[in-house]
Amino acid sequence: MNKLPARWYFDVISPYAYLHFKRHKALNEILDIEYVPVLFAGLLKAWGTKGPAELPAKRTHTYRQCVWLAAQLEIPFLMPPRHPFNPLQVLRLLIARGCRPSDMEVVFDFIWGAGRDPETEGDALLEILGVVDSTAVIGEPAVKTQLLKNTAHAVARGVWGVPTFEIKGQLFWGLDTFDWMCAFIDEPTLFDTAGMRRADATGVGVERRQ
Repeated sequence: MNKLPARWYFDVISPYAYLHFKRHKALNEILDIEYVPVLFAGLLKAWGTKGPAELPAKRTHTYRQCVWLAAQLEIPFLMPPRHPFNPLQVLRLLIARGCRPSDMEVVFDFIWGAGRDPETEGDALLEILGVVDSTAVIGEPAVKTQLLKNTAHAVARGVWGVPTFEIKGQLFWGLDTFDWMCAFIDEPTLFDTAGMRRADATGVGVERRQ
């Protein structure tokens, strides 16, 4: 059976990315996933939007929802002591090591499973990964450039948030689109219905003043 090519855009700063990643095992037999680290802050800047943690009421709601969702999915979850943190070094490290799912699992488990801070406890994370000297690895110009390219490519594809799956040119953003995405995999003409076409053609009514 030929697997369907897919891209998964993510940033370790997102608790939803962690929960989403934990569900990927159900997709391993049908998808050939390319893991693409991006800088969430870069997406927000490109689209002129704010992250959930930047809105006080939404911040609390988001963290509570993640705690509840993790319990429903039976996934270990513990908020790190502070959030948002700076994910830049971790993202570069993942890129330098080839975005291996095994590394990603270690990083996600460290941050969101054990509730540890990748900035203040960075040395402990490196030890678990078996990295002796990360400075030379993540400091490579090619690694820095790749993260920028990944983010720019994601924006060009229409990605506005993380986690996002791209399959056959269609984007599925967020943990709650998992079942919807699986339905699309099973039925590729899902977006060709009259209702979907009407949704696509919906015009803009009132625009909020900037």
